Amino acid sequence: MRPDLERDYVEYVQARLPRLHRTAYLLCADAFQADDIVQATLTALYVNWKRATSADNLDGYVHRILVRRYLDERRRGWSRVLLGDRLPEVSAPAGHDVEERDALVTALRALPKGQRAAVVLRYLDDLSIEATAAALGCSAGNVKSQCSRGLAALREVLDGRHPVAVATKAKER
Repeated sequence: MRPDLERDYVEYVQARLPRLHRTAYLLCADAFQADDIVQATLTALYVNWKRATSADNLDGYVHRILVRRYLDERRRGWSRVLLGDRLPEVSAPAGHDVEERDALVTALRALPKGQRAAVVLRYLDDLSIEATAAALGCSAGNVKSQCSRGLAALREVLDGRHPVAVATKAKER
């Protein structure tokens, strides 16, 4: 790769890496798998960087690669194999933020893949409907439908178990 193209690639990746990792984590709910997905995404982007720079929406192009890598990982049987006889202990400070995050991640994991991808890209990654549609390779109407169903399912799960949501609903009445 030419030095100027490589410099542009490095600048792009440095600016977007935290966001890409967050998106991958929200899709798969596993930090190590998110690292693998982001690495595969960036490798594919590097190989096709010259073509990628000519895309109308580079962020959408990269998000589409990311979602496809996530779906590829889900299709592999070995991705569900746990190595070792027990899960490692994870310590986290007790607090309301941890409980809220855990409830949200659990609810996201319960959504079907299409709804989860649409909700994560649209609302947690703050992409427009068109950019989300481009990343997922579907129509804008499909994104709206998937988001609507996903948000309804999240509301149903979180309103029933989440004390803050229940308290807020009680105040509204």
